[in-house]
Amino acid sequence: MSAQHVKLVGPLIRGVDADLADAVISAVEADNPDAEVVVEDQGGYIRINVADRCRLTRASMQEALGQATFDLSRLEPALSGFAGRMHTTDEEIVWYLERQD
Repeated sequence: MSAQHVKLVGPLIRGVDADLADAVISAVEADNPDAEVVVEDQGGYIRINVADRCRLTRASMQEALGQATFDLSRLEPALSGFAGRMHTTDEEIVWYLERQD
C-alpha cells in the first residue's frame, strides 16, 4: 500500500513586504479554517499552500492588515507565482486543481 500524494495549491509571495506576506498567511488561514496551511519561507519568497483548494478573500485581507478597504489587485506585484489554477473576482482569489463547474 502506498501513501496518497497530496497536491497543494496556493500563492507564491515575494518576501520583500513582510507585512503583506504575513497578512496573506493570516488571511489564508482564516479563509480555509478546516485545512492545514503549509507555509515555506525561502527568504526571497514565501510559498503558502493548502491541499486541493485555497481561498483568499478581500475581507480577510482587510482584517489581517487592519484596513477598511483592500483591493486584491494590490497583490499582483507581490505574487510571483502560484501552484494550481487561479480564479479571481473583486471579492476573492481561489487556487484549485480541477474546475468544479
